[in-house]
Amino acid sequence: MFYYLFHFLDKNYNIPGGGVFQYITFRMAMAVIVSLIITTVYGRRLIDYLRYKQVGETVRNLGLEGQMQKAGTPTMGGIIIILGTIVPTLLFAKIDNIYIIIMLVTTIWLGAIGFLDDYIKVFKKNKEGLAGRFKIIGQVGLALFVGWTMYFNSDIIVRQQVHPPITVNAPVQYHMNGKTAVYTQDMKSTTTTMPFYKNNEFDYAKVLKFLGGNYQHYTLLVFLVFVIVIITAVSNGANITDGIDGLATGTSAIIGVTLAFLAYVSGNTVIADYLNIMYIPNSGELVIFAGAFVGACVGFLWYNSYPAQVFMGDTGSLAIGGIIAVFAIMIRKELMLPVLCGIFLIENLSVVMQISWFKYTKKKYGEGRRIFLMAPLHHHYQKKGFHEAKIVTRFWIICILLAIVTLITLKLR
Repeated sequence: MFYYLFHFLDKNYNIPGGGVFQYITFRMAMAVIVSLIITTVYGRRLIDYLRYKQVGETVRNLGLEGQMQKAGTPTMGGIIIILGTIVPTLLFAKIDNIYIIIMLVTTIWLGAIGFLDDYIKVFKKNKEGLAGRFKIIGQVGLALFVGWTMYFNSDIIVRQQVHPPITVNAPVQYHMNGKTAVYTQDMKSTTTTMPFYKNNEFDYAKVLKFLGGNYQHYTLLVFLVFVIVIITAVSNGANITDGIDGLATGTSAIIGVTLAFLAYVSGNTVIADYLNIMYIPNSGELVIFAGAFVGACVGFLWYNSYPAQVFMGDTGSLAIGGIIAVFAIMIRKELMLPVLCGIFLIENLSVVMQISWFKYTKKKYGEGRRIFLMAPLHHHYQKKGFHEAKIVTRFWIICILLAIVTLITLKLR
């Protein structure tokens, strides 16, 4: 909104300083500041309102230290994160940018599913909340929307080298890389970034190459399957990680900063060429959304850090997981998520391993056995006597290390 306003004023009335809104870094900084103001100032008011409406968390007694003291803490605080992300994005981003539109749809879509789940738990007094199959249907529906739009929308393209230079509905560009002419072309593609791989690129279209010459006819199907798996996995991973004060929020903020950097280098033709990575035209605008997202997470952490004054609920956890997954898909870095979102991954795996091993041993020995004292993994360490603030801090440190490794993969091939 402000981008268009100041662009108009600068162009027609030569307003001093109006041109600064042309810079992505400036608008990202403004998005972070406004997001922090919304989440800290107005977040306090929302928490008071939730407490007034008795929108409190129902806690099951799992035998964890200090657990029952959290009963009645306001939940559904994810609304703060959603507002802190959407409002600055609308104010400072180009809202006609297809990448921004998809991210806004993602935030509202999964936020609505999480809100419905929390509403059923709190107001309908149903501890199970929204049935799991309906959550999955909602996540798959979003994945189909994202995958279909990326595959067919003409504004979502990548710049790739062509050998030899041939034109496919777009002109061929070239530049001198040393003494060699490098020919590139903006085109539709299902190519993504493959970490630790020499050429650093992977094309979903080649997954079914073993089928023979007609394998490209199934490219859309393969791409949609990958998008569905990634979105559901990361969204549910964030949901599972949100088990102790500040864990999911702080981890998401670290991941958000990393994704912002990746979006910036991928959307800047000079830096992308220097790093020899895929350049994605118009994707740099996602940096503003990432800034708003990080600001919202950090602002919410003000109230969600130990001891938490508010919980995000599924309203927040499903939304932030979906945001991270879709954002990574938009900038073609989704195959880096197992490293970047390693905390989410190990939390998810700990639950799968625990349940699978329990069922297997119960069937084989007549008595279920456990790998961990309790799953997800953060509860295992709580059972071992670690204070939850220490667990959260150490998980954050691990997440920072994973973020650094993710960035290193841009050059480590």
